Amino acid sequence: MTVRVVVADDQELVRAGFGMILDAQPDIEVVAEAGDGAGAVAAVREHRPDVLLLDIRMPVMDGIEAARVVCAESGCRVLMLTTFDLDDYVYDALRAGASGFLLKDVRRDDLVHAVRVVAAGESLLAPSVTRRLIARFVSGPAAPPAASPAAPSAGRLDVLTGRERETLQLIARGLSNAEIAEAMVVSEHTVKTHVSNVLTKLGLRDRVQAVIVAYETGLAVPGGPV
Repeated sequence: MTVRVVVADDQELVRAGFGMILDAQPDIEVVAEAGDGAGAVAAVREHRPDVLLLDIRMPVMDGIEAARVVCAESGCRVLMLTTFDLDDYVYDALRAGASGFLLKDVRRDDLVHAVRVVAAGESLLAPSVTRRLIARFVSGPAAPPAASPAAPSAGRLDVLTGRERETLQLIARGLSNAEIAEAMVVSEHTVKTHVSNVLTKLGLRDRVQAVIVAYETGLAVPGGPV
């Protein structure tokens, strides 16, 4: 099956370069490009791609708002482009529904792999990287205050069984399914079932959003055990 991609970046050379790399793959097709967030939203509406490769910083409509619109309107997976060290908006982008992020200096093979992983319904980041990233933003100024109405309460987790809550805690600690299975003394198949139940019951797209919920509800805390 061919993965259909829209590439959105206000830098033409970056946009064209990523487009050429992806279009060269036998299983990936770049169906459109956009130079700003509004153009990205329009391209997704018109072409219905599987993945939107989206720069965080763009004119007209920034990448965060574009990600929020695209994720609310469609099943398109959003992969953010960022310089990371300079951007303070990664947390907001993930809360908007993005499935992960890529650095602008990403290697060719890593770019292709990331698009395939996200298209397959997985989050881009390795769980341990996701945990450290979210911990940084939850504990920093980009995070909403604990008393903010936008921050979900711990009561949201009442729909989970004890084992599912434990699974969510271990996801937030950065453990893989195999590591969770070892920690809980169950099979990896059982862990996959728990993970699926957590995502379904909490209405989450992927493990990245699961980590965010774990921190926002207080189930996991920045600086907690790895």
